[in-house]
Amino acid sequence: MHVDLDTLATALYVKIDDELKASPQLNPYRPKVGITPKITDAELITVAVLQALLGHHDEIRWLRGARKAIGHLFPYLPKQPGYNKRLRALITQIAHCIAVLAADTDLWRHPVRIADSTPVQCGTSRETVKRSDLAGWAGYGYCASHSRRFWGLRLHLVTTIHGLPVAFALTNPKTDERDVLIDLVSLQPAMFHHPDGLILIVDKGYRDRLTETWLNETDIDVIRPAYRNETPRPGRPMLRAVRQNIESVNQTLKSQLDLERHGGRTPTGAAVRILQRLLAMTAAIWHNWHTGQPVMRSLIAYDH
Repeated sequence: MHVDLDTLATALYVKIDDELKASPQLNPYRPKVGITPKITDAELITVAVLQALLGHHDEIRWLRGARKAIGHLFPYLPKQPGYNKRLRALITQIAHCIAVLAADTDLWRHPVRIADSTPVQCGTSRETVKRSDLAGWAGYGYCASHSRRFWGLRLHLVTTIHGLPVAFALTNPKTDERDVLIDLVSLQPAMFHHPDGLILIVDKGYRDRLTETWLNETDIDVIRPAYRNETPRPGRPMLRAVRQNIESVNQTLKSQLDLERHGGRTPTGAAVRILQRLLAMTAAIWHNWHTGQPVMRSLIAYDH
C-alpha cells in the first residue's frame, strides 16, 4: 500500500464511516424531513484530520485552499461557519475515533505506557484572560520544562512507547496531575490492562505514595524518578531511555501539528481543535502500522 496523503485519507474515511454506521448512538439526531447534509460526518472528520496534517490552523484559509489540495477527494467542502459548527458538534465522535484507531493496531497491547502533561496556551494578553469564554476552565500555570508561565489548559497524555495516544484529558493547569491520572485509569481500564501486568512510566508530577499504591493494586507497576532522600529505584535505565519518547510526542503535536496555535476561543472550540490534532497523529500512526512503516510516528509522508 502506498504511503501518501490520499491513501491515508481514503483509508481513514472508510474506517470512520464504517465505525459511525456501526455505532448509531454516535450519530447526531437529524429529522427525516429536511435538507440532507452534502458532506457526511465521516467526510468532515477526515477533512479536519487533513487540515491538521497539512499544517493549516486557520479554518478560513484552509477551506479556501482545500478545494485545490483535496478537492479530488471531497467534491463538496462547506464554508467556514458551517464547517466550524459541524465540527464542534462532533467532539464525542472524534474522541471515539481516536480510541477506535488505537485499538485497531497491536501497538496498544505493548506492556509499557508513558504519562506526561504539556501546557496548551490559549491566550497571551491580560485582555484575553479577562474576556475569554475559556476563563474558569483555562487558567494560569507553570511549565517547568521550559521555565515559563502560561495561561491556558494542560493536556494530559498517556501513550505507548511508539507514541500512540491511549488516554488523554484537558484540565485547568492547577488541577492535581495525580488525580487526573487516576481518573484516566478508572475511565479506560482496558487501555491500562495487560495479561502480564502493565508498566507505567511517569514524571515527578504524578508521583505520590497513595497514587502509586492505588496503581499497584490495579496491577500497574510504576516507574518514576526517585525523591532526593530516596534510594535509587528499580527501572532507572528504562526511565531514562523511554522518557524522551513522550517529550518527542509533545514536540510533534506542537511543532508539526500546531497544537498551541489551535485558535479556540470557547471551551467547545478549543476542545475540538485539540482533539483534531490528537486524531491526526493517531491516524498517521495507525496508517503507518497498517502499511508496515519503520517509524510509527512519522508524519513526513502526509504533511505536504
